[in-house]
Amino acid sequence: MNKLDELSIFFPFWNEERNIEEVVRRAIPVASQVAKKWEIIMVDDGSSDKTLEIAKRLEAENNHLLTVSLHPNRGYGAALKAGFEHAKYSYIVFTDGDLQFDFSEVTRFVERIDEADIVIGFRQHRQDNFMRHLLMLLLKIWDYMFFQFYYRDIDCGFKMFRREALEQIMPLRSEGAMITTEILAKAKAKKLTVKQVGVTHYPRKFGDQSGGNLSVIIRAMLETLILFWDIKNRRF
Repeated sequence: MNKLDELSIFFPFWNEERNIEEVVRRAIPVASQVAKKWEIIMVDDGSSDKTLEIAKRLEAENNHLLTVSLHPNRGYGAALKAGFEHAKYSYIVFTDGDLQFDFSEVTRFVERIDEADIVIGFRQHRQDNFMRHLLMLLLKIWDYMFFQFYYRDIDCGFKMFRREALEQIMPLRSEGAMITTEILAKAKAKKLTVKQVGVTHYPRKFGDQSGGNLSVIIRAMLETLILFWDIKNRRF
C-alpha cells in the first residue's frame, strides 16, 4: 500500500470521556503509516462530561491534533459537518469516537480510494441489539423508497472521501442521524463512484448510544423530507 500524500482524520465525540484518549492515541501511529502529512480533528459535540477537557490536553501534547467544540450539543450530523469544514487535506476520513471500530482498518479504505470518489464501510458482523438491526433494515427501505439507492450499511460510521467529491455534495444540511443518507443521496445525484469495504465492528463498552431514541428517529424523518425536496428541486 502506498502512502497518501496527505490525510485529514476526524472523530465525532459526545460524552466520550472514557473513550476519547484511547481512540486518539490508537490513531496517531496509524496516521503516520498511511499518510505523509496528516491531522486528527477531535470534534466535541457539546459534551457534558470531561470529553472537551481531555481533547484540549491531547491537542496541547501534539501539533497534529486539533480540537473543535460545538455548544450546545447539536447532533451527529452537525459534528460530521464540523469535521468536514475544518479538514484541510485532500483526503478525509472519519470514524465514530466510541471504539466500535478499529482505526487501523483505514488501510482498507486507502487501498480502494484510487478507484472511487467515496469509500464507505459496512459492518461485517454488527454488534448491536435487535432493535438497532431493525432500525437499519427500516432505514434501507426508507432510503430506497425516497432516493432509490441501496448499500449494505448506510449508517456505518467509517467513511473516506476525496476532497473534490466532498465539495460536490456540500453544503450538507442534516444536523442529525440522516447525515449519512444525505451524503449518499447527493453522491448518487452527482454520479459519484462509491465503493464499499468490510470493517470489524465491536460492542460499545462505555458511554451511551442515542441512535434509537424516539426524538432522533422523528428528527431523521423530518430531515429526510427536507433532503428529498432539495434533491428533487436540485437545491444543492
